[in-house]
Amino acid sequence: MIRIALVEDDVKYRDELTGYLKQYEKETNEKFHITLFSDGDEIVEGYKADYDIILMDIEMTFMDGMTASEHIRKVDHEVVIIFITNTPQYVIKGYTVDALDYVLKPVTYFAFSQRIDRALTRMKRRSRKYISITVRGGMQKLDISRITYVEVRDHELIFYTAGEKFYAKGSLSEVEEMLGSEHFFRCNKCYLINLEYVECVQNNNVLISKDWVQVSRARKKALLDALNNYMNEVGK
Repeated sequence: MIRIALVEDDVKYRDELTGYLKQYEKETNEKFHITLFSDGDEIVEGYKADYDIILMDIEMTFMDGMTASEHIRKVDHEVVIIFITNTPQYVIKGYTVDALDYVLKPVTYFAFSQRIDRALTRMKRRSRKYISITVRGGMQKLDISRITYVEVRDHELIFYTAGEKFYAKGSLSEVEEMLGSEHFFRCNKCYLINLEYVECVQNNNVLISKDWVQVSRARKKALLDALNNYMNEVGK
């Protein structure tokens, strides 16, 4: 059962999108549990990461969808967010809360179903996988999907995750081998980055979840190619 939250203050659109979800269920044999909210503040209050997908209206009366998504991302890095909006001007800002996509009003079933297809694809790719690292005093289990990048500094590894960082023993080459099939890229001798968290590439730097990481000149083209391949794969 896929848990979907629909946050929309316009009753007409709320009913229409609920109908689209039920139509999608019939066509694909997916099973949805749909929870309705009429404003961003309703879903944020007491949020407990209960959903797989959130369909979020942008412009609402008490709390807009972007603000609500920022609150949600503080406690839930896994849920797939799709924005519903009258204008595409918010799409760039949507990357700051790792929104998967947006759909423009008036919403057609075809466009909507494509976004749900993408959301389900991302969910499947985010099936949790873990690695164990050697830290001071013992071992630490890390969810691979939450690792934003890994740095080696003074012969020590630093694993940056969505929220905290961990210091470990080992070499970056060993970590690269462990994460070889998980969309990580070695951008220079000191950094291994998760392509999912790349927000932009500017000159010889890449923005990873609010941190700028240097890319060697020799690796920049390979990074752009890897990022393009990753985006194409995720978008299928």
